[in-house]
Amino acid sequence: MEFPDLGKHCSEKTCKQLDFLPLKCDACKQDFCKDHFTCAAHRCPFAFMKDVHVPVCPLCNVPIPVKKGEIPDMVVGNHMDRDCKFQPGRSKKKIFTYRCSKEGCKKKEMLQVACEQCHGNFCIQHRHPLDHNCTHGSRPTSKSWVRRDSQSRLGWLEHTVT
Repeated sequence: MEFPDLGKHCSEKTCKQLDFLPLKCDACKQDFCKDHFTCAAHRCPFAFMKDVHVPVCPLCNVPIPVKKGEIPDMVVGNHMDRDCKFQPGRSKKKIFTYRCSKEGCKKKEMLQVACEQCHGNFCIQHRHPLDHNCTHGSRPTSKSWVRRDSQSRLGWLEHTVT
């Protein structure tokens, strides 16, 4: 016993296979088998409605609307010439933004160099507490060390600079 109303034939002219689970094309609304359901497989005449690509500006990453019949490259080119927000000559970001807090020093650094004691921002030359006369601690610790006795194994003595 056959089921004449079960399934549908593939709409592709060269196929006509009886398919019990046919797939409907979103563009042309016809039924196809698993081999011909894609727009490319059955050469869908309405594929242009389904296959829409929106070009994106390579400078500002904004999608550019393209009307039917326009060339996407031309539309993006016009956008870049007229409407693009990205201006390579004008929007130069400053690299050296962290200015030294030491009086009289006008140097700027790319990275923030903060003093652990006074939390001021300093250049590489003034980053140590002694170099910027840090007043946060009780007394500044020195970077220089003096050997107490050349024969002794007592170690190093701290030398404070005033």
